[in-house]
Amino acid sequence: MGDRLRLGTFTPSVLLEVARRSGALERAGLEVDEVPVASSPAQFQSLIAGDLDVVLTSPDNVLAYHFLTRNPLGRRIPLVVEAALDRGLGLSLWARAGLGEPRPGARLAVDVATSGFAFVGYALLALRGLGRDDLEIVALGSTPRRAAALVEGRCDLTVLNAGNQYPARGAGAALLGEASDLGPYLGTVLAGPAAPSAERHRLAEALVEVAGAIAAGDHDGTIREAAADRLGLSPPDTAAYADLLRDPVRGLVPTGSVDRRSVRTLIDLRRAAEPDPDLGDVEGGLEDLVAPGRLVD
Repeated sequence: MGDRLRLGTFTPSVLLEVARRSGALERAGLEVDEVPVASSPAQFQSLIAGDLDVVLTSPDNVLAYHFLTRNPLGRRIPLVVEAALDRGLGLSLWARAGLGEPRPGARLAVDVATSGFAFVGYALLALRGLGRDDLEIVALGSTPRRAAALVEGRCDLTVLNAGNQYPARGAGAALLGEASDLGPYLGTVLAGPAAPSAERHRLAEALVEVAGAIAAGDHDGTIREAAADRLGLSPPDTAAYADLLRDPVRGLVPTGSVDRRSVRTLIDLRRAAEPDPDLGDVEGGLEDLVAPGRLVD
């Protein structure tokens, strides 16, 4: 048996499942228990409490909890980003079936109103002439929960990714814009407490190895099986998901690198939505936040 890690995720990770089925986790000497989390504050509270060892999360969450005192938990948390894993996996703004063009009073579902995915939603709606004050913003938690709310008509708009967009599209939801429209973007990183962890580092190496293999065209059948089993996707949607993983703009990061241009997009989106003087510390502090060798220009 390998060393065991508890990994907190919002949506079941197909990348992790491919790493498991391909033997990459076993070769790394790891067993990984995937623990679903209801929201980003819950994810980081569990990390603080020691109920999770590592998380797959938005890099905006890491920036907020590491650098800003004004975050949902009201305190800074020393963190490390072990690797960047994807560029959003199709992170995009969707409207419920039959809504048409969004208008003032539309109900936008978010994880929390001051999170990175919410900022993408605000920015994409601003391109359509709607400001944040024009919207009714409701916190409905993780992406799968928001996808269900959109399909059920409990919200008018939300931001979806990582396969959650496909069932919504199948139910008649309309695509309004993508995070990639706003600039280079990072959607998911592997992160944990700042204290060094050999097990967490091995997990990062295994996931990056598999991401590189997928980007090179490997594991197609395994991806489709994993997307069907973990996300409940139909055969056409599993094929679309495999293509998405290989998309250089929206898919996996085959090197695991955290690039400064994408971090600037995150900072700019947060600054536009939630100005905070502590944001000035972010770019200068990236060398201490990102694991050695992962930060690139």
